[in-house]
Amino acid sequence: MLGQPNARPVPFSRRRMSPALGQGGMVAAAHPLTVAVALDVLKRGGNAVDAAVAGGLTASVVMPEMCGLGGDLFAIVHAPGHEPTAILGSGASPRSATLDQMRRHGDPSSTGGRMPFRGPLSVATPGMVHAFGALLERFGSRPLAELIEPAIAYAEGFPLTPLGAHFIATSAELLRQYPASAAVFLPGGEAPKAGQILRQPDLARTLSMIAAQGTGAFYCGDIAEAIAAFMAANGGELSANDLAAHETVLAAPIATTYRDHTVFQTGLPTQGMILLEALNLAEQIDGQALAKGDASAIHLLAEAIKIAYADRLGYAVDPAFGDPRLQTLISKAWAARRFAAIDPERAATTVPAGEMADGDTTYFCVADGQGMMVSLIQSVSSNFGSGVVAGDTGVVLNNRAGRGFSLEAGHPNIFAPGKKTLHTLNCYSVADASGTPILVGGTPGGDGQPQWNLQTLIALIDGGLDVQAAVEAPRWTVWPGTDPSTLPNPYELQIESRVGDAVLAELEARGHSLRRFGAWGGGGAAQAIARDPLTGVLAGGSDPRAEGLALGF
Repeated sequence: MLGQPNARPVPFSRRRMSPALGQGGMVAAAHPLTVAVALDVLKRGGNAVDAAVAGGLTASVVMPEMCGLGGDLFAIVHAPGHEPTAILGSGASPRSATLDQMRRHGDPSSTGGRMPFRGPLSVATPGMVHAFGALLERFGSRPLAELIEPAIAYAEGFPLTPLGAHFIATSAELLRQYPASAAVFLPGGEAPKAGQILRQPDLARTLSMIAAQGTGAFYCGDIAEAIAAFMAANGGELSANDLAAHETVLAAPIATTYRDHTVFQTGLPTQGMILLEALNLAEQIDGQALAKGDASAIHLLAEAIKIAYADRLGYAVDPAFGDPRLQTLISKAWAARRFAAIDPERAATTVPAGEMADGDTTYFCVADGQGMMVSLIQSVSSNFGSGVVAGDTGVVLNNRAGRGFSLEAGHPNIFAPGKKTLHTLNCYSVADASGTPILVGGTPGGDGQPQWNLQTLIALIDGGLDVQAAVEAPRWTVWPGTDPSTLPNPYELQIESRVGDAVLAELEARGHSLRRFGAWGGGGAAQAIARDPLTGVLAGGSDPRAEGLALGF
C-alpha cells in the first residue's frame, strides 16, 4: 500500500527507521509545537481541518520567519466520499501601486529591472488569516476562539529552537532596518539564542482580537486600519481598501493521473501546474528505471523539470489578467510532445517555453481517524518576508509581490496593480483508483518545492518506499527555476553527496554543472502522510533536514 511500511530495502542510509504510525490521527510538520497543538486538537475530537487551523496559527507564531500572519496560505482538503477542495489564500498587489513606481524603486541592474525585493513596497495583500476563516467555515467543527488559544499563549512567549534562532541571526541586518521588527526579534539590539524565550506581546493582542471578533477583524476594523496606517507612514501602498477587498478562493484543485493514481494540486496562482506537467513527462519513462534513482533517472527528471519551469515562465499568469493555457500545460498530449525535446544523454543548457498553436515557507499535513486529509502550506515568502513588522500589530508582512512579480515588458507575470503574482507555494494530495484520498504531502523551499514533491512521489509510487524513506531520499534541485531574483543564470544541478561519486561523475559527463551539497544539505522540509483505505492505518514521514516530526495516535 502506498507509503506504508514494507519490506522493500532502502537503497541509501536513513536517519529514521520507519514512519510514525497511528489510526486515530496523524500530523507531520516542521516545528514540534505545531505538531503538538494539531495532534491535541485531533485527540480532543476535532477534525483534520480544525487541527490544521490550530497548527497553522501556532506556526505563524513559533515560525515567524516562515509564516507570520502577514503571509499567504494554500491547502487541499479531501475526505472520503467527497470531491477535494483547494483553498487559494493569496492576495493581490496594492491597487494604488504602479509599474513605474516599482521600476523606480526596484533594482535596475537586470533586464527590465527587478521589483523592490524587501521593504514596504514588496508587500502584497496578506491572505493567510482570511483563508483560516474560510477553512473553518466550510469544513471546521470547532470555534476559532478555541483553536487560536495555543497561538496566543505562545505569542506571550516560547523557547526558540536552534533553527529559529539561526534565522533571526542571519536576518538581523534586515530586521534592524525597521524599528518595529528589531523591537520584536532583536531585543536589546541582539539576536536571541536557542532556548531563550521569544515574546511577541503585540502579536498576542492581535490574535486575541481575531479570537474575539473573527478573522474578518484582520481585514476590516482596528487591525486593518493599524496595518494600513503603518504602511502609509513608511512608504508602502497596501491600504485598508486592499485588505477589505480580499477574498479567499475555494475551487476544485487541478489534477493529473500518474500510474493509476490521481494527483491533485493547488491551481493558479500557485505553481502546482509544474508538478503535474513534470509527472506527465515522467510517465513517459519506465517506472522501474526511475525507481533506481541512478544518474539516468536523475538526468531525465531534471530535464523534465527544466521543461515544466520553462512552460510556467512562458504562459502562467493570474487568470484575471490573461490566459494561462493551464489545461494545455497539464495535458498528456502536451507532455508527450514536450518529452520529445529531452536528450537522454545530454543536459540542456537552455530550455524555451513550448510553442502553442495559437521561495520562506512552512508545510504541514494532517489526517484524522475518519479519513479526512489536509495538505497545507503557508508563507511570508522570503525569510521574514518584507522584513517589516506592521507597527504595534506584531504582524510580519510578506514580500510576495517583491519576490514574485517581473518588471520585464511582455512577461506574463509582469507587475500590475490588483494582480496576483505567481506563487512558488503549492501542495498536493493523492487519491487511489477509486477516488479515495490516500496521501497528502508537500515541502517549503521556493522553486525547490515542485522538484522535491516530484522526487517524493516518484520514490513512493515507482520506488515503493514508505513515506519516511521517501522524504529522506537523496535530494537534487535544478537551479534557477522561476524566481525573478535568480534569473537569468546558467543551469546548475544542486545535489546531495549521498548519491555517490559514480552518479555525480556520470551526471557531469552528461553535461550537468553540479553544485555538491553535504549528505543532508539539499534543503527543504518535506512532510507526508499516507493512509491505508482498508485498515485506516496512517503512516507519517517528516524530513530530518528540518526540526519537525510526525506523530500519530
